[in-house]
Amino acid sequence: MELKNENYKTKRRNTRFLIYLILTIMAIVWMFPIAWIVLTSFRAEGGAFVPYIIPKSFTISNYVKLITDATGNFPFVRWFINTFIVAVFSCILSTFITIAMAYSLSRLRFKMRRPFLKIALVLNMFPGFMSMIAVYYILKAVNLTQSLVALVLIYSSGAALGFYVAKGFFDTIPMALDESAMIDGANKWQIFTKITLPLSKPIIVYTALMAFMGPWMDFIFAKIIMGDDVKDYTVAIGLYSMMTKTTANSLFMTFTAGCVLIAIPITLLFIYMQKYYVEGITSGSVK
Repeated sequence: MELKNENYKTKRRNTRFLIYLILTIMAIVWMFPIAWIVLTSFRAEGGAFVPYIIPKSFTISNYVKLITDATGNFPFVRWFINTFIVAVFSCILSTFITIAMAYSLSRLRFKMRRPFLKIALVLNMFPGFMSMIAVYYILKAVNLTQSLVALVLIYSSGAALGFYVAKGFFDTIPMALDESAMIDGANKWQIFTKITLPLSKPIIVYTALMAFMGPWMDFIFAKIIMGDDVKDYTVAIGLYSMMTKTTANSLFMTFTAGCVLIAIPITLLFIYMQKYYVEGITSGSVK
């Protein structure tokens, strides 16, 4: 009996070690490109590609050059502000639209509800960039091309069809809570604000993060809409414009510095908001 227990413990230790080893290897593989970009952004030696990973000498001049940009050809700070404005407004509008749509389709019963869900599911199967030419001409007709307002409208308008994940979450919240609140005299708005929303912090956080990250990283729609208006570029288009045949070799370290800087807001936002995942599950308004 003791021998069996010892064999069982040995197997568990070996299995645990193997799992940790695999996870460690995966973490190294995943972190390597990030570490390489960060190290390159501090590299003092010029050249886009060098036969080593760790720089021979370090400098912060790449970040200073990116932020100051005396020539004005690559106004990174302006691009950063543009992207932040578009991302914030798109995040607010998209989150509101998505949560409202998801709650309505999950909790309310009305005519044409099921056909609408089927139509929305079919439309979600088509990639968004299939409509970018039509969207461009619509924006051109109303004189909204090459403007940040157009980007906010584009990113927010697609939120109405991205409700399926949020709807699935609302479906898991027991209807008994709503019925109990209605018996106590609560109306639909009070049920939504006092019961459903406090229990839905995880999906709200997820929706807000996705809505913020979309404009922050998008390139296709932003490039089509903004055209050659350099001052109103977002960071994705701006950094791409730095990598031309004539500038790729000299600006590569500055480019990697920009890659590091644009990752900071997303990282900080996720670190700050991840606590609401657990908080939304462990606390609520059942009482």
